Amino acid sequence: MKQTYLGPTGLVVSELCLGTMTFGGTADLDTSRAIVGRFRDAGGTFFDTADVYTGGRSEELLGEILGADRDDVVIATKAYGATGDGVNDRSASRRHLVRAVDASLTRLGTDWIDLYQLHRFDATTPLEETLSTLEDLVRAGKVLHVGVSNFLGWQLERAVRLQEMAGYDPFVSLQPQYSLIERKIELETLPAARANGMAVLAWSPLAAGFLTGKYARGEPPAEGRFARWVDDTSDQGWATLDAVRDIADAAGVQPATVAIAWLRARPDVVPIVGATRPDQLDATLAAADMTLEPAALTRLDEVSAPAQGYPYDFPPDSGRPGRDLP
Repeated sequence: MKQTYLGPTGLVVSELCLGTMTFGGTADLDTSRAIVGRFRDAGGTFFDTADVYTGGRSEELLGEILGADRDDVVIATKAYGATGDGVNDRSASRRHLVRAVDASLTRLGTDWIDLYQLHRFDATTPLEETLSTLEDLVRAGKVLHVGVSNFLGWQLERAVRLQEMAGYDPFVSLQPQYSLIERKIELETLPAARANGMAVLAWSPLAAGFLTGKYARGEPPAEGRFARWVDDTSDQGWATLDAVRDIADAAGVQPATVAIAWLRARPDVVPIVGATRPDQLDATLAAADMTLEPAALTRLDEVSAPAQGYPYDFPPDSGRPGRDLP
């Protein structure tokens, strides 16, 4: 697996990131260890978790499994969600983040977090409070870089401008939902991230398994966290899956490989892949060695393109009428 820089930083990460949301839940310790081993054997060095995943067990298991390999890997985690029953046990407030980062460091068994991300935008806490807190964590050496997840375009741009004016370390990454089925971030959020040189860490790159091809038209989806996606998937979604299957069949690979390879072809995008057992990584890890042909990329781009509407389809200005400028 190739390595790349994380956005504008000097931090080197693998081109795929292992998401560990299943650790401590559908994947027990032994299974989680096997998943990490499979990822590491393929050259993976980048891991993503969050303090709310499986009630903190995800961080605990990841820290235990990595152990002495900590210096050889990059760990990203997130904070915002409820970590207790108290009214101050969630948010992006100074009180919560200061406590949350220490708790994550303990669970991960490490002295520093490579990438600390806000799990979502907090409309109840002044953004200045959140940003100054993150800056303090960087200055204390507990956090090396900061990022965000699930922000809107205007939220991201406002935060970055405030950081710039205050002289704070800027956000270096955005972690959005992004796949061939979910591309609406391309309208506002993704352009904002790219304008600021940020890496894009794509969660749910297979649309919760839809792009593996395990679902079929007219068949009721299996019960699960994202089963609703199949009911909600439009004709465009099914047409996109058909294109993914055609390209996969022609290349002799699994549909998931094609879906991840499409994301890898996007500028500065690192797909976050996950699994409940090691063999589920085979198709996604194969994408690290796959380069889609231009014709395949064009077909996937066109069939999955998000509807734009106003103001994105507003006719461009043809210039002021009258005399030509010299």
